Amino acid sequence: MARAMITLSDLTMRFGGQLLYEGVNWQLNPGGHYGLVGANGSGKSTLIRLMAGELSPDAGSVTRPAALRLGTLGQDQFRFDEMRLLDVVLMGRKQLWAALEEQRRLLGEHGDAISAEAGERLADLELTIAGLDGYEAEPQAAALLAGLGIEHARHDRPMRELSGGFRLRVLLAQVLFGQPDLLLLDEPTNHLDIASIQWLEGYLREFAGAFVVVSHDRHFLNAVCDTIADLDYSELRLYTGDYDAFERAKELAVTQKDAEIARTESRIEEMQQFIDRFRAKATKARQASARKKQVEKLELPEIRRSSRRTPGFEFGQVRPSGRTPLRVDGLSKRYGEQTVLRDISLELERGDRLAVVGPNGVGKSTLIKIISGIIEADEGTAELGYETQLGYFAQDVDAELRGAQSAFAWLGSATGESDHGTLRAVLGRMLFSGDDVHKRIGSLSGGESARLLLAALMLRRPNLLVLDEPTNHLDLEGRAALMRALRDYPGTLVFVSHDRHFVSGVGTRVLVLRPDGFEDVAGSYEQYLERRGDDFLSGAIAAPRQRRRAPSRSGAQGYAAGKEQRRRHERLTRRVEQLEREIAEVEAQLAPIAARFADNDYYSRVTLDEIRADEDRQRELQTQLEAALRGWEKAAHELEALAGS
Repeated sequence: MARAMITLSDLTMRFGGQLLYEGVNWQLNPGGHYGLVGANGSGKSTLIRLMAGELSPDAGSVTRPAALRLGTLGQDQFRFDEMRLLDVVLMGRKQLWAALEEQRRLLGEHGDAISAEAGERLADLELTIAGLDGYEAEPQAAALLAGLGIEHARHDRPMRELSGGFRLRVLLAQVLFGQPDLLLLDEPTNHLDIASIQWLEGYLREFAGAFVVVSHDRHFLNAVCDTIADLDYSELRLYTGDYDAFERAKELAVTQKDAEIARTESRIEEMQQFIDRFRAKATKARQASARKKQVEKLELPEIRRSSRRTPGFEFGQVRPSGRTPLRVDGLSKRYGEQTVLRDISLELERGDRLAVVGPNGVGKSTLIKIISGIIEADEGTAELGYETQLGYFAQDVDAELRGAQSAFAWLGSATGESDHGTLRAVLGRMLFSGDDVHKRIGSLSGGESARLLLAALMLRRPNLLVLDEPTNHLDLEGRAALMRALRDYPGTLVFVSHDRHFVSGVGTRVLVLRPDGFEDVAGSYEQYLERRGDDFLSGAIAAPRQRRRAPSRSGAQGYAAGKEQRRRHERLTRRVEQLEREIAEVEAQLAPIAARFADNDYYSRVTLDEIRADEDRQRELQTQLEAALRGWEKAAHELEALAGS
């Protein structure tokens, strides 16, 4: 049996006075590809730091094997300012780096006049470096940097020349180069462009070790994870499968948890009403007293609320725009010698939801800023149509919210809204409750800043929304809520996003920007992929197009192969259909059990044996459902792969 890489035992952690989680038990197994999810503030980053040994738990233990090679993404971007990028990556293998450094030092000190002692040491170092594949190390490090979007011309340049986002890419390459047994990655895609996310997805899918990744990117989690670890209700629970499978199972778990909470609260209220009603009556005082003792003796389960909170986005418009809210004609923009936009022309129809996509550096944000009047084009025009009122969301939320104003005061001044009740109501929908509304805007988290800027757009009610990466700082629940709200928005929308699930769920038209021009495509992003196939948001879709075509076979061999392929296709099709029927049947059997548990009178109407029988049956059906879902996913994946071969 494989030895656990890290074991968390009965872990409890608090932050300030808030309980993050308690009684957490988790055994990370070799080869496990885990996604760690939970609401903002649920303690995901804290759990990563506990596993890395950077923090100590309030109670419980974290056990790590002494020989475990652990890879964590460093945050000190300025430590390596004067080092060339390749050397920063090479430092990921400490033993190799130490040997290379000593070799350089000895050669530098002695030059051509190498002593016998230094010569012997250099010979030993040669053997050490060769044994550690040191002479292939630089090409490997260069491949990692290139995969993460750092061009070869920069590899020998010092780290200080890079921006913060690219410095983090170098540190990620350093971690990957170390070939750890276990990777702990906290939001690794935050500073990556589309191509780099695709590359990282491919790398992690093939990674032989284990990893735990924190991410709010649903598509990324689906692409790389085989187990989801969910932090909620101050506890951690594991779900087998990708994020979509987790979401289905979680929905059932939440239904059961909510029903448990409702039953508990109802039972308490029922007993308390009896006590309050009869304790003052002499004829019933004895019964009331007895009931009170029963309540005191009754051990009710602790009620914990979900840490997941969903913002209530809702966008309206003061009045509709004209038929053509935006017209772009011959738009071009250069930065120095580099042209980022070249002769872009388009007209938006009222109600369009335009998704702007393309590889990094083609000017998506530049186009958004020109449309919004933030910067000017070098050539061409971007004109708003009749009655068009534009609302802009900037990618850099921190730059938009600076100073000592409170969130409440900023929202009022930014929108002209003076009614305190309206401001508090909108802030409440954006999850600012109680004294949160008085937080200084300069101290808000990224998620809070994004929700505050979106709250301003809700109050302004423009008929043209122009959004640059609105999901960057939102958690999964926030992204889903924003997606629903934008689909219901009656106005016109232009947006940039690297989140494929979001783009596919919102856009009704696609503007593809490329270095050599652009393409304006009617329909959703999925429809665009069917017709064109250039997926800028997913490595998983693009990968099959890079697969080499197998040599064609003819005659009896080709016929036999084709016949066997058709038979396999038929078997898999029948298997998928059979499992779909089985899933529907099991879900139909689970539904009445869940309904009985949700009935407040259920526990007073049935015996304890009947309750236990229902609980046993529910567990049995849930096990069947999970097995059927796993089988369906495997068969559907094989069928899809067969169809694409």
